[in-house]
Amino acid sequence: MSEQHVTSEQHLAPEVPKADETARVEAEAGETRRSRRPSILRGAAGRNLGLVVALVAICAVGVITAGDRFASVDNLLTILRLASIIGVLSIGMTFVIIGGGIDLSVGSVLGLSSVWASTLATQTLAANTHWIVMVLCALAVGLGAGLINGLLVAYGKVVAFIATLAMMVAARGLAEMISNRRTQIVTVRGFLDFFRGDFLGVPTLVWIFAVVAVAGWVLLNRTTFGRRTIAVGGNPEAARLAGIKVRRHTMYLYALAGLAAGIGGAMMLGRTTAGSSTNGQLYELDAIAAVVVGGTLLAGGRGTIVGTVFGVLIFTTLSNVFTQNNLSISAQAVAKGVIIVVAVLLQQRFAERSRAGT
Repeated sequence: MSEQHVTSEQHLAPEVPKADETARVEAEAGETRRSRRPSILRGAAGRNLGLVVALVAICAVGVITAGDRFASVDNLLTILRLASIIGVLSIGMTFVIIGGGIDLSVGSVLGLSSVWASTLATQTLAANTHWIVMVLCALAVGLGAGLINGLLVAYGKVVAFIATLAMMVAARGLAEMISNRRTQIVTVRGFLDFFRGDFLGVPTLVWIFAVVAVAGWVLLNRTTFGRRTIAVGGNPEAARLAGIKVRRHTMYLYALAGLAAGIGGAMMLGRTTAGSSTNGQLYELDAIAAVVVGGTLLAGGRGTIVGTVFGVLIFTTLSNVFTQNNLSISAQAVAKGVIIVVAVLLQQRFAERSRAGT
């Protein structure tokens, strides 16, 4: 009887939440609401907004110091034209770095593709058929070099730094052998008319950069390939356990970077009207710098195409401001170095905050 009496009292007694428990729940809810508010600014949109502010500040300095010489439409088109080739290389580099790798060979591959596409045999074939043959040759050379890099890194298990460094040296040497260290002038008129022309007043090179950037954005953000790239760069072992063929995907990433270098080689031929083994020297460093400043983590797993585009524009605009004010190339190099260091430090801050938040 006593047990039944106790049981009935338990059922009849109302359950009243404790005051401290209610306060704890409300406090946690408040913290959640506060953390959600600035989450947009801490994400990719916030980083891109910071890049926009930096670009606007550089443009403001250019207008103040150089006046109409900087603010003219012709100078704006010049900045975009100079940014186009580095921009295409940077789009391919973005995929490689997000995937957890690095490619030091894109500048040399660009030079090799420009030399191979401007040889006498290639130009003769293009003159007898169509100028697109030269473009296809440049793309094939870039894609082949990228595939070799990918095979060495993914299946040969060679460290990406070493594999692409070897390709950087080998591609530059092969370009010198093919051209005999001479400049090869492009004489195919259709090729020159296309790449040196414009559409709606905007140079063709800028349109190519825009198309590559849009294609890269769609590939990274709207396809399975992009999601797999982020997964492979974030945690290769977890990606493998999830069913992603990590080695094959890594090979594709380097092939994509090589293809971008091939496109850059054709664009370089159109801009300079000449194939040379010196084309693209140190372009790989400019591409990596633009990608890093654009917010892509060197450790892999995070990055945006929009950020990379802004990174390219920031460096190109900065160089233009220095040129407009007759400042030395050495000063430009120092400024670029400072920007890169600041970008890396900010990356570390963001990474620490994200780990603390999780």
